[in-house]
Amino acid sequence: MKHISARDAARILQATESQIRSWSRMGALAPVLERDASEDLTFQDLVLLRTTKGLLEAGVSPRRVRRIWSSLRRQLADDLPLSSIRILANGDRAVAWDGSAMWQPDSGQFLLDFDADEVAEGTELAEHPAPRLRLHRAEPAEAKVEVGTGATHGASIPPAETDEPSTEDSPDESAGLTAEQWFHIGCELEDASPLEARHAYMQALEADPGYTDAHLNLGRLEHEAGELGKAEAHYRAAAQVAPEDETCHFNLGVLLEDRGRPDEAILAYERAIACDPESADSHHNLGLLLDSRGRRTDAMRHLMIARRLHAKKGRDG
Repeated sequence: MKHISARDAARILQATESQIRSWSRMGALAPVLERDASEDLTFQDLVLLRTTKGLLEAGVSPRRVRRIWSSLRRQLADDLPLSSIRILANGDRAVAWDGSAMWQPDSGQFLLDFDADEVAEGTELAEHPAPRLRLHRAEPAEAKVEVGTGATHGASIPPAETDEPSTEDSPDESAGLTAEQWFHIGCELEDASPLEARHAYMQALEADPGYTDAHLNLGRLEHEAGELGKAEAHYRAAAQVAPEDETCHFNLGVLLEDRGRPDEAILAYERAIACDPESADSHHNLGLLLDSRGRRTDAMRHLMIARRLHAKKGRDG
């Protein structure tokens, strides 16, 4: 990495070498420039010095600038440099911005309802932090499953259960269908007829009580319908059958938040991450939940990981 001298930095930032050394101490740049140093600054250091200069010019006190940089070093993941964070200031108020979330860097307090108008004039912000991410759906392995001699969309679906007694006997149309086939049918019916999709998932579970994906999707339908007790039972059944499946624990975490049980939700998200350390949604939701519980440093770590994983997915996708 190319290094530059204090003299060069002063010329770039239109400052004196004495100011460069002073700003370097505020940002705790290592090593701090000595009077006889000639090549002690990297480009990232220059970015930090420029930010420090901007904070001071915006009215942030030197003492608070030192606290901001010290706090950010503790908050950021080891592989994220300070220069990846944008610091905005208005008067003595400073806000850190990473492209997806805003927080007060010296306190770690997230600003979920921050008003962009409060930032210095001319500063452009992308968007507020994303809300808690919602449920995951289990998808069939293939687009269609053959049932007998016809495709899935041509299969006959028994009517959903109702409180009204049937006025006529109907043949056992479920004969010959496997749990997997019922699951595929349920997936195809969800958008057009959630009630019949629910019935198809129930048929899948009758054929195979341990069918994880049927538990997941039926639990999600119950969850979205407000039947939180039934949803939790299905999520827990799925997690018991497939404890290594991240989706089971993620959906359970969302549900436990909805049921007002944040400590259990934290455990569920942590299990999801243990199953899949690259589950960006699990890191995201866990970070927001930890922030609401006052665990700022842990929250920042997970939100930064989520940010990196989402960015990586965007590049790869």
